[in-house]
Amino acid sequence: MIGATHYNDPACPWGYSVNPALRVLEWRYRDQLAWRLVMIGLREDPPDLGERRYDGAGAAARYAEFRRRYGMPFGTVVKTRPAATGRGCRAVVAARLLDPGSERRVFRALQLANFTTPLLLDDDDMIGDALRGVPGLDADATIDLLDDDAVVEAYERDRQEARCAAGTAAESQGKTSTSDGPVRFTAPSLVFERDGRELVAGGWQTVEAYDVLIANLDPGIGRTPPPETVAPLLAYFEDGLTTAEVAALLARGPDYVTDLDAAERALVQSVADGEATRTPIGQDALWRHADSLASRRAKAGSAAVA
Repeated sequence: MIGATHYNDPACPWGYSVNPALRVLEWRYRDQLAWRLVMIGLREDPPDLGERRYDGAGAAARYAEFRRRYGMPFGTVVKTRPAATGRGCRAVVAARLLDPGSERRVFRALQLANFTTPLLLDDDDMIGDALRGVPGLDADATIDLLDDDAVVEAYERDRQEARCAAGTAAESQGKTSTSDGPVRFTAPSLVFERDGRELVAGGWQTVEAYDVLIANLDPGIGRTPPPETVAPLLAYFEDGLTTAEVAALLARGPDYVTDLDAAERALVQSVADGEATRTPIGQDALWRHADSLASRRAKAGSAAVA
């Protein structure tokens, strides 16, 4: 078993764009990796713009570069104001305390909503709306705990841990920040550990970089190869996948070149065959297995609206 500590924040576009690589690690190594998600807490208060007006259109347009480079869904939604991220991070921590293991699903839901909808990560009602789409999660109970002492204390421990990056390989690569004082990990950063030995992948890295670190920690680790079709992927990832994630999961070595067009064609065919569902999100879609709980709920909601 290799420990995998993941430092991230739902407001970071790099931390969001790493998702295809993370899905590959989850598929490839399964339960041989023990994941632990640590919230960075980038901003406890909204950014101080001084005399400047908030440029919502410019902020939305800047995400287009991430969309072009990395392929994850980004919407051109103009948000009403800049937001802090602390309460969104606390929602992840609250889910961890309420239902250990659910925090990663909550984090993903907040990421998807933050980059494709008007969500403000410091608005409790908006956070609750984003979390109601997570099957099996009690969104209201999660929101009710945001100011609970246990949640606040656990969140502060996360923030402190994320600000202990001084002297690490992340700092030597220039992939840390001192934006609020201490040297902290930037999003996304991964630290792999086995038998007391730690290897650090600070900030944005490719899946090949993660793979090298894991192989050095355990040269005999088992590897699940990419499937021949999209069906096993949609069955395994019940909360759904974006096109970029599917393309990464289908890519084969040695170079693991992704083909977004081929992945989308395969996904569209899967929908046509009744094996998958497609939910538009940003410039892309969230694809789910037709028999997943999330898909059944989405279909029921559509029927009710009709």
